[in-house]
Amino acid sequence: MTADDPRPHSPSRRPRRLGALLLLTAALLGTALCGAASAHSTLTGSDPQDGAVVATAPQRVTLTFSEQVALGDDSIRVLEPSGKRADTGELQDLCSGSLVRYGVDLRDGLPKGTYTVAWRAVSADSHPISGAFSFSIGAPSATAVVLPEQRTGGGAVGVLYDAGRYASYAGFVVLLGGAAFVLACWPRGAGVRPVQRLVAYGWVTLTAATLALLLLRGPYTGSGELGDAFDAGVLQGVLATKTGAALTSRLLLAGAAALFVAVLFGPYARREGPGDRQDLVYGLGVGGTVVAAGLAGTWALSEHASTGVQPWLAMPLDVLHLLAVAGWLGGLAALLVALYRAPSIERAAVLRYSRLAFGAVLVLVGTGLYQSWRQVGSWTALTGTAYGRLLLAKVALIVVLLGAGWVSRRWTRRLAGTLPAEASTAPEASERPEASERPEASETAEPAVEGAASGPVHDPVRAAQLARQRAAVAVARERRVRDADPARAGLRRSVLAEASVVVVLLGVTTVLTATEPGRTQERADRAQAASATAVPDRPVDVSLPFDTGGPNGKGTVRLNLDPGRSGGNALRVAVDGPDGRPRDVAELKVSFTLDAQDIGPLPVPLDRDAPGRWTARSAQLPMPGDWRVRVTVRTSDIDQTTIDKNVKIG
Repeated sequence: MTADDPRPHSPSRRPRRLGALLLLTAALLGTALCGAASAHSTLTGSDPQDGAVVATAPQRVTLTFSEQVALGDDSIRVLEPSGKRADTGELQDLCSGSLVRYGVDLRDGLPKGTYTVAWRAVSADSHPISGAFSFSIGAPSATAVVLPEQRTGGGAVGVLYDAGRYASYAGFVVLLGGAAFVLACWPRGAGVRPVQRLVAYGWVTLTAATLALLLLRGPYTGSGELGDAFDAGVLQGVLATKTGAALTSRLLLAGAAALFVAVLFGPYARREGPGDRQDLVYGLGVGGTVVAAGLAGTWALSEHASTGVQPWLAMPLDVLHLLAVAGWLGGLAALLVALYRAPSIERAAVLRYSRLAFGAVLVLVGTGLYQSWRQVGSWTALTGTAYGRLLLAKVALIVVLLGAGWVSRRWTRRLAGTLPAEASTAPEASERPEASERPEASETAEPAVEGAASGPVHDPVRAAQLARQRAAVAVARERRVRDADPARAGLRRSVLAEASVVVVLLGVTTVLTATEPGRTQERADRAQAASATAVPDRPVDVSLPFDTGGPNGKGTVRLNLDPGRSGGNALRVAVDGPDGRPRDVAELKVSFTLDAQDIGPLPVPLDRDAPGRWTARSAQLPMPGDWRVRVTVRTSDIDQTTIDKNVKIG
């Protein structure tokens, strides 16, 4: 590169690089401050438990979760040792009150061996979760089941989806914050082209990222295959979910935001004085607030604020949190553009933004403290869980960031004091001092016009070279004037320090988003501890000899109650003759009575499966205790007997 080739300093390229840098910075900041960890649901228990060995095949497999989840008929799969499906494929909703439990019934006649349970679900905060465990019937065995290594929400689709989420946050921050800065702090900025480009970049980023999220949502929560993003059937399923509705609403609101931006940078920017703009200020203010709150609400209604503790309060506070982030960081991006491209920004505009940013930080602190309480829940979780310790590190970094922001605010005040009280309203080009007004202009201007003093240059190559030289000289003049202001240089250094802290904060926040929230982690640990110390389920086996007194009236009734505890049980009844072979009887009745609590008798309806064999899929015993099981056997029209026995139900 020669001195005659100043293309790297071309003014036409500088705004593009500046806009891209600001958009990236807003993405990092938006991720750090908007991307609070989501309260992912976790699997807190299962029946049978992971690694359990049961004597007989259970009636169904159930899963218990810490939070509400969304599942489909194929969300829980039970696979035989050979790899074949062992479940019926129909999801059973067993939720009751705060208990979140789902299950699938198993087929009859399952062979002994090790079974694999693979499951996937979507948390109420829209994040996919998945897992697998195994149990054995009779005794463990080798299994041919091979589960995919990629977990739901991972792989290339997961990376693209996360990138889309961060880009949508960045676009939201730049769009809303930039527009608010123009409307509330610097009305003259509506006519400044770099500011217009910044806000337009924000709108394009938000719209494109939202559309990408809508297409990627299906494979992100399902197959993980990128090709499914263009499957109409998958997209139709996404539109029926809460997240799909939120993304669709965000696209519609982005269309309304486009109209707002068109009016802001069109009719509003062309009005010359405050009085002429007054009729548009009210409409833009009210309309912009509604659109901004609606856009923020699409996150609050579909992610972590909509579930967990106090969602009725968390959702509106989350909207305020997002709006404050946009007002602070998006306004900061617009201010930086103004400082670089419009040196004569008014003193009042800078001071108005300073007050706006201070108010936004106060809102962020208040709403952030509440969100942290929702996710952590206790002092022990703050220091005793990985999430709590990461949150403490994040808080420390935010304190440092606020300190750097305070320094920037002081430089901003000094910078505003060095500006003229009344700024020119002329176009951007006219704001630059003429060469005759700058002492250094005579020295730097000579190379730009060398060879042209005697007349116009007819060589196109030489003319283009001179044009580039003049542009480079103009940029150099602007840079010298800008750098000569110590307040402006100090502001740039303090903002750079803020960005450096944000880079570290982003790393901590990225780890935090993948860490189980402290409140949920403590609840899951308590459930696992209770499960580990609880008495393991043991099927209850009862043998009752009988004699009805008639011909061939003798035999034995054998009952198997699995898992032998309060709640739902599978009951299997076998009637054998004196020779040990299955024997049919004319009638068989079974009931349970808890005499100590005066409960029962509770009859259990039986289904005949084979000669001498009956089953009951749902024998409900409401509480543990010493239950009396009563069996009535009738072998003929007149020969009948009733036998009973007490059994311990845990």
